[in-house]
Amino acid sequence: MAYSDFRTLWIGSLAAGAASWALIVARGGLVYNLTDGSSLWVGLVTFAAMIPRVLVTPITGYLADRFDRRRVMAVMFALNLAHNLVLAAVVMMGVVTVWHLVLLSFVNGSARAAQMPASQALIPNLVPPSLLLNAIALNQATQNGSRLLGPLAILPLLKFFGFDAAFLLCSGFYVISLTQALRVKTSSTGEIDPNQSFINNMLEGLRYVYRTPILRAIVLIALFHCGLTMSFESLLPVLSAQRLGAEEAGFSLLMMSVGAGAMIAVISIAGVRTEATKGKLFLKLGVLSGLTPAVLALSSGMPMAVGAAVAMGASQAGFMTLTHTMIQSITPDGVRGRVGGVYSVHIGGMMASANLINGGLADSLDAAMLLLVAGVGFVIVMFASWQGVTLRGIYRRGLQTSSSASGD
Repeated sequence: MAYSDFRTLWIGSLAAGAASWALIVARGGLVYNLTDGSSLWVGLVTFAAMIPRVLVTPITGYLADRFDRRRVMAVMFALNLAHNLVLAAVVMMGVVTVWHLVLLSFVNGSARAAQMPASQALIPNLVPPSLLLNAIALNQATQNGSRLLGPLAILPLLKFFGFDAAFLLCSGFYVISLTQALRVKTSSTGEIDPNQSFINNMLEGLRYVYRTPILRAIVLIALFHCGLTMSFESLLPVLSAQRLGAEEAGFSLLMMSVGAGAMIAVISIAGVRTEATKGKLFLKLGVLSGLTPAVLALSSGMPMAVGAAVAMGASQAGFMTLTHTMIQSITPDGVRGRVGGVYSVHIGGMMASANLINGGLADSLDAAMLLLVAGVGFVIVMFASWQGVTLRGIYRRGLQTSSSASGD
């Protein structure tokens, strides 16, 4: 926080994350009401917000290396501000339909998919290499801890004023993000080969990931993690209403609890220094990421569910913070935006697809059972990953750059 540009970016990321998670809660509640309790539609709207991380991120990763990363961020924050104002307007006029929400969710997700690789690639240029883990952990605190801030901020608005007020508050968050992005002074761009075509330059990130065994292994374990443990947003409204009897307020409370756990975890991890400790944490948090959704699924009341959600947020955020730090440490700055885009395609596409599937299944199957099966499934994946040379080496010794020459 002693570095002014990082501090400025941190505040902007916090506001953007708060807007994003508040939108997930408010949109989910609005869709649930408009469709008389259809979790399939909740899943479809969540899918529309997340699928751009597959469809547009390959291009936006290129943009993060081709153009000034701070300007890319500012343009995308401005687009999301416009999106929020339109969303609030159609709700206030009483003309909103589910298809409006699907379309606007896609716009929102596209802008966020373009903003995230740019901001993530900018961070290593704002602090010394010795503080990279600390910086990434604090930035992850804004992304995960904003699960607490965003839903908390809109909770009284949803209760006393309605969805339109919540969407207007999200617009205010994006005003802060845009202002902060424009205040960053450090210019940062990647390296684009002028002798290569646009397509070849765009695909360089994909080639780099799959030609680097240690990077490939980290991205793939994150893929399973996001699909099995972090794709719960479309399940929480029906879980809250049917199992816990709490409706929208319960959904918001559970999301806040996930955010609180996430913030505690990433701030704690920021102080970890030794690679061996990081490796052991990576294994333990991965296993806990599977166990905690199972506990939430088995919760019989809101107090137990809140505790499980806090633990779930802590384990998932801690695991993903370590994942992201390792990727940033391995990747050279010249291709960092495109590698970030490839990473985002993997995890965003998996989360979008899994949310859509979960939402559809929850209309005919018990949401708690779906959470339980997915959580146990990832525990099995973690134990199976021990058989891979690369990941076993990380679990034992932490990140070793020489491991990049090893197989999976």
